[in-house]
Order: sequence, then C-alpha cells, then structure tokens
Amino acid sequence: MKIPNIHGFIDRRMLINYIADPEIVAKLIPKPFTPKLYADKAIVGICLIRLKKIKPKGFPDFMGVNSENAAHRFAVEWIDEDGSKKEGVYIPRRDTNLRLNSIIGGRLFPGKHDYAKFNVQESNRKYHLDFLSLDQTSISVDAEISNSLNADSVFNDLKTVSDFFSNGSVGYSPNGKKFDGLKLETYNWEVKPLRVKEVRSSFFDDKTKFPEGSIKFDNAILMENIEHEWKSLKSISCL
Repeated sequence: MKIPNIHGFIDRRMLINYIADPEIVAKLIPKPFTPKLYADKAIVGICLIRLKKIKPKGFPDFMGVNSENAAHRFAVEWIDEDGSKKEGVYIPRRDTNLRLNSIIGGRLFPGKHDYAKFNVQESNRKYHLDFLSLDQTSISVDAEISNSLNADSVFNDLKTVSDFFSNGSVGYSPNGKKFDGLKLETYNWEVKPLRVKEVRSSFFDDKTKFPEGSIKFDNAILMENIEHEWKSLKSISCL
C-alpha cells in the first residue's frame, strides 16, 4: 500500500516492554516473522503514542490531525525477498481515538485501527493512560519519569534498550492476505526511562495466549516532542 510520506510530531510515546517465552511468542506470530531475541527472551509490548499535526509531508501544519494511539507489538526478524535478514515489529493490533484512522486504516493508510476511548492524565512527570476499545480490549498504565532503567530489566542500560528499539523502526500489520508495512523515521532519537507503578493489559494478561510464567513486565521508556515521518513499505504476502 503506497502512500505519500506522512509528517508530524510525536508529542509523547511510551513503550511498555515485556519479556516472554520465545516458544510461546513463536506460536502467536505468523510466517515469515520469527521472534527477535534479547538475552534469550522474546521482547513484546505496547506503544502508546500521541501524534500531533499529522498530514502529508509539505502540507501546512493547520491541516494536520491529532490522535491518541496504541499498538501491540512483537519484536521480530524475517528473511526478505533478496535473502537478507530484516528486523522490526509485528503489530497484530492497533487502537486509536481518531475515527478517521479507524475508517481509512487498512484501506487508504497501512494498518487497520480499532476505535477506542482513551483517558490520559499527565502532571509533574507522572502519567496515567488507559483505553477501552469497542471489543473490550483494554490497557491501563501508571508511570513516572525515572533517573534510571528498571533495575530488574534484562537490558544492561538505557542505551542498550534504546538501540534495540531504534533498530526496530519498521512495523508490519495484518491486512487480509498481506502485511502492510510502515517505517518510522525520526529527526532525532532520545529516550527517558520510566518507572511503572502498575500496568494491566487484556492482551498480554490473557492466559490463553500467555500461560502463567511465560511473560513478565521488563521496562518502559518515554520519547517526547519528536519530529518524524511515516513512510509506507512494500507489503509482504502471507505465507
């Protein structure tokens, strides 16, 4: 699905990251994708992103739209048509509070979007975000900016986790018999660690998907005020 480059600003982007059993994750993601591992663990999670002034590149800012969005993500690898190994994220689900996104997603814009109601509260370096979709998919996060990465994280330090996700800037979402692709290109890349007080996810807490002991919260990071572009990629056919 080819679209013009989309330009705008990431006002706030939270990455809530879990470690999971690679064998369990491998059963949840379709071919040609396989789990991308770190410290022998699959890395999965949720991207909670507020976008502002989103419009085709070159259009004036006043024509842009704002939205709250969520993406459930699996860090993955796959072999491209030319035989080279690629890395990015597989996104089985996207949610948005902008009805336009839910209408054109998967049709005029890569990636289907489910409509959801978002509740966001931010003050004094603290964040609360929850959403509920029409099919009752939900998440709730309470976090605050921290001076260091979660001490229990499998990642060695903030730079390591930052590099891991910076390298995974390509995302593919299911759409019928193909996977729609998008690439995020940021004009700068800077992350801050978050301390998560509580996180609940109907997707990752689902024991039918992730049996007891197969998944654990690992860390969270924050990006703010990032100018960026979204670029469409050639679709991948389902195998």
